[in-house]
Amino acid sequence: MPASLTYLASNKNLETLFTTIQSAKVPDRFTQDFLSTTIGLKGTNDRMMIPLLRTLGFLEASGAPTARYRELKNQDNAKRAIANGIRGAYAPLFEANEAANSLSADKLRGLVAQVAGTDNSMTARIVATFSALCRLGDFSASNTGNASEVEDEEEKDERNADPTDRKLHGLPPKLSTQFHYNIQVHLPSNGTEEVYLNIFNALRKVFQ
Repeated sequence: MPASLTYLASNKNLETLFTTIQSAKVPDRFTQDFLSTTIGLKGTNDRMMIPLLRTLGFLEASGAPTARYRELKNQDNAKRAIANGIRGAYAPLFEANEAANSLSADKLRGLVAQVAGTDNSMTARIVATFSALCRLGDFSASNTGNASEVEDEEEKDERNADPTDRKLHGLPPKLSTQFHYNIQVHLPSNGTEEVYLNIFNALRKVFQ
């Protein structure tokens, strides 16, 4: 089944969009009014920026900014956040070719046509938007995930490490879940040797 790939009628203001997001306040909701008054994009074609931001994972369906949107405010993380958004929004392209972002124009057109099943005109629009977005992203770091994801992977590796390896790397021994049972037997003070033997024989049978 052909994939649906997002595109814009005009891509000329994409860089302005992300640059201004970085310097502007984070809104409660990213509305058309915020786009025109705060971001400064008032054109008819610019209205499609909001659905695009949703598709890229920067906005929720309600228009509320996501955690990825807030990454755009950090100059060190912004390009990686854009690249990660592109990987999600254009997942079918990356599933077909994991280096989709670095393909030549001709090969990218062929890949889009293959994945989306579009005609030449629509293929050109998708390619133009995808290429414009890719120029704003940093794919060299997009696979590293955010800091919490990296920490989760490190913790997972540490938990699964071989005890010998953990010792060599100065890691504490891997914890394991063990259960210990303390059984107290109260012997009658006036019992005979036969009574005691019967009690212990019964316990031995239980735990065999």
